[in-house]
Amino acid sequence: MSETPLIELRDLTKHFTLSGDLLGRNRPLLRAVDGVSLSIKRGETLGLVGESGCGKSTLARTLIRLFQPTSGQMLFDGKDIAELDERELRPFRRRMQMIFQDPYASLNGRMTVRALIAEPLEIASIGTETSRRARVDELLDRVGLNPDHATRFPHEFSGGQRQRIGIARAIALNPELVICDEPISALDVSIQAQVVNMLEDLQAKLGLTYLFITHDLSMVRHISDRIGVMYLGKIVEIAPNDALYRAPAHPYTQALLASIPVADPEARRDATPMRGEIPTAIDIPSGCRFRTRCPFATDLCAAAEPPLTDLGGGHFAACHYADKVMTKEMQAA
Repeated sequence: MSETPLIELRDLTKHFTLSGDLLGRNRPLLRAVDGVSLSIKRGETLGLVGESGCGKSTLARTLIRLFQPTSGQMLFDGKDIAELDERELRPFRRRMQMIFQDPYASLNGRMTVRALIAEPLEIASIGTETSRRARVDELLDRVGLNPDHATRFPHEFSGGQRQRIGIARAIALNPELVICDEPISALDVSIQAQVVNMLEDLQAKLGLTYLFITHDLSMVRHISDRIGVMYLGKIVEIAPNDALYRAPAHPYTQALLASIPVADPEARRDATPMRGEIPTAIDIPSGCRFRTRCPFATDLCAAAEPPLTDLGGGHFAACHYADKVMTKEMQAA
């Protein structure tokens, strides 16, 4: 496996200017993604977690260039794709695809399954009509559907089957990167594990790289090699899977992990709960943006924003007291 990351983000930002008053004045700035730096190695799965509104989906859409980044670099296989125009970007679009959260909204209800899956091949001018039909049948078989389903329409399928169709379309062009934007959140619990296992099988067979976005902290542990935690547009912690769950170094991460439902109440992780509501991305607190909800906040937290600090072993956290927080968690465990 190449040591060069497939994806590398450097201080990536995506800001939105909102509508102001009736005269168009006082237009607030929403900082959805506010200086994210991370990398994803070839063949690995990076999980991305955080509360609703923290910027996870905006980051995904910016990475795949559905949104134009405000600033920063997005290196795909060493090439900065942040400023490429549509013509220059076209070769890269074949190499990165996305699985959306709502499988019904992402599929055109007036197109058959065959037309939906074959559409990327047609746009990319790949193959003949006969070869594309064969490719669609192959893709349906890969995702556990019957080729006879190709003549049906999306409304004739269950939610899990529709998501399989979306996955088949996403891998039609043999991409290197697949962004999974909460691909299981709209599915029944009984179906979620099946879809995740299928994604793992596809990764092993096709050599895919995943950015896996989810709210499900128990599922992300199952599928991810590393996990990033996002809060108000920033990565506040990123670490290998086991290290993050064994010794989280950020109070926000601790609170998220403590919220995971468990069958045995005695086995719950002991963590001080968060207080208050998440601030908006329009009015971000000074210093550490988590300080208004953090039970350990001090004057230093209000005065200076903590950098993402290397704690060793690929574990990074943006907390002035990360070493103390992590040590306390290890002692509690």
